[in-house]
Amino acid sequence: MVKLFITALGPLLLGVLATGAQAQKIGDVSTAFQWIGPNHKIVVEAYDDPLVAGVTCYVSRARTGGIKGGLGLAEDRAEASIACRQVGPVQFKGPLPKEDEVFSERMSILFKRLRVVRMVDAPRNTLVYLTYSDKLVEGSPQNSLTAVPIDRAVPIPLKP
Repeated sequence: MVKLFITALGPLLLGVLATGAQAQKIGDVSTAFQWIGPNHKIVVEAYDDPLVAGVTCYVSRARTGGIKGGLGLAEDRAEASIACRQVGPVQFKGPLPKEDEVFSERMSILFKRLRVVRMVDAPRNTLVYLTYSDKLVEGSPQNSLTAVPIDRAVPIPLKP
């Protein structure tokens, strides 16, 4: 029976573990000492917007330490903060949807994800980024929001 379970869920588990945004770790700070395994931390990571060159989002979030955290089995807390900035000339790699998930990274072994969604505020020529976490059964209403105004001389191309 166990072999059947592993055979059926193995590909699903590998798919879940293999997905996630490519982040560049900027740094971290320890928030609680753990005798065994890594300390609890706040990690700061940078994510470049894949469709908007010149915009980078910085996300800080809690990482659970200890034995479970060291093995990748812990469920991280739902709190996260985001700050997106123009870091170079803005160039769009194509028309943008009005709303699109830009990044996603797991916060637990199976069911919890940190998500970053880009929304286009066309009347103000601004990109709005929202971060939140969701869970298979119940997500968290905790969220963080940031906006990147784009020069009016560079209109944001929208998908019809």
